[in-house]
Amino acid sequence: PAPGPARILPGGKGGDVRTAALINGTAAHTVEVDDIYSPGLYHPGVSVVAAALATAEAEGASGADLLRGVVAGYEVSNRIARAVNPAHYRYWHTTGTVGFFGATVAAASVMRLEARVMAQAMATAATFAAGLRHAFSSDAMSKPLHAGRAAEGGVLAALAARDGVTGVADILEAERGFGAAMSDAADWDAALADLGTAWTVERMTQKPYPCCGHAFAAIDAMRALVAEGVAPGDIERIAVASYRAAVEVCENPHPITSYEAKFSLPFSVALAALGRPVDLTAFAPERLPDPAIRAMMGRVSLVVDAEAEAAFPALRGAEVRVVTRDGRELCHRRKTRSGDPDFPLSDSALEEKFHTLAAPVIGEEPARELAMALWRVDALEDVRKIPTAG
Repeated sequence: PAPGPARILPGGKGGDVRTAALINGTAAHTVEVDDIYSPGLYHPGVSVVAAALATAEAEGASGADLLRGVVAGYEVSNRIARAVNPAHYRYWHTTGTVGFFGATVAAASVMRLEARVMAQAMATAATFAAGLRHAFSSDAMSKPLHAGRAAEGGVLAALAARDGVTGVADILEAERGFGAAMSDAADWDAALADLGTAWTVERMTQKPYPCCGHAFAAIDAMRALVAEGVAPGDIERIAVASYRAAVEVCENPHPITSYEAKFSLPFSVALAALGRPVDLTAFAPERLPDPAIRAMMGRVSLVVDAEAEAAFPALRGAEVRVVTRDGRELCHRRKTRSGDPDFPLSDSALEEKFHTLAAPVIGEEPARELAMALWRVDALEDVRKIPTAG
């Protein structure tokens, strides 16, 4: 990329604002540890934060400006995601579609665009929005690019609106608009019902495991059974019952690559059944052929559970039923999953997660310094003072 004011992470090399948003947004979605807004089947942070940060650096904005842009981007896009789902998710990757709106609002907010100009930016973003869910059905690179394109497209839409580019005002709700084209039951009234009184950014899920979030409740349930005394050698069969999307997205019984393993519920549940950590190292290529994991995977079956399906997408539950070799049957049901708003990760757990991800890349001490700076980002006069590894 050409030199510019927005930094490409982690090294901090300067690039133009759109390129920085594209690369940082794509990178943020590659290892499956990004946050989730469950009612919207959506990962807002990867596009919203990437767009807000690149714009804030290009504008020389403060940490408070950055955070305001992030909150605004979350609030608007989470509500749009909630309005068009779950029907939208049948074909569309919400992060790659609705992410454009979140990135647009975040960038426009950082630029301090007035409401009518921000509306024009959103109207333009609606015509950019794309990202097919089938893109993450195999080990391909398209899925993380959805997030990067959403971040870059949002910045472009905001810049274009600032320079006078206009869009169609009713592009969301019109007969041939976004809702009609990408959902069969978009509920715009419900999306706006508690606006200003309830904040969706406070109802986020933070991932405790570096794999598809649809597998989390089953992992939690299996780990609970192990904690209760189920030993790997005792297990004859493991029956996992969850909502339909979890079964459809994560049913892969024979993952070959690390990416496929992250979208294999049998693989993740087998790790938990063996008492092994479900962390980044567990999905390393050299771990995939492990005979113990493969043997345990062969004992896992998946079915759609009516109770979990009825609660989806607001709740992401699962039941795990283990039949032992001596004929015992043990069951654990999770109506929610670790990291969800009603079972949140602690600040210390979040910082540990950050350090686990950052330290191998930028070093132990730089990771600690960066974590301290991020906890206090609201006090920064210029976000360009956030340290990088460069």
